[in-house]
Amino acid sequence: MTVYVDDMRRRANLTGRPARWSHLMADGPYAHDQLMQAALDLGLRPEWIQHEGTHREHFDVTETVRQCAIAAGIAEPISYPRQTGELLARKRITHLDTQETR
Repeated sequence: MTVYVDDMRRRANLTGRPARWSHLMADGPYAHDQLMQAALDLGLRPEWIQHEGTHREHFDVTETVRQCAIAAGIAEPISYPRQTGELLARKRITHLDTQETR
């Protein structure tokens, strides 16, 4: 599995409704495609993607969506900030390596 959801649970108020938000991310050779499929499976709209095409590519998800992703086996839970930071560091190195070979 290469799709992950962290446990950031940052409070934010969107459209007047408070929620706790985390990150849905992926890594590996097909990270973008797997992330997009996971997002669709969870009912997220493709245009909600953040930092598309970079090592920081992710979807912000509410706690409800986070729990659904884990329960459905769509995403593996990881801890914020340690494991999220490690994932981003790996992706940044891979992304830079990919850019150099183009």
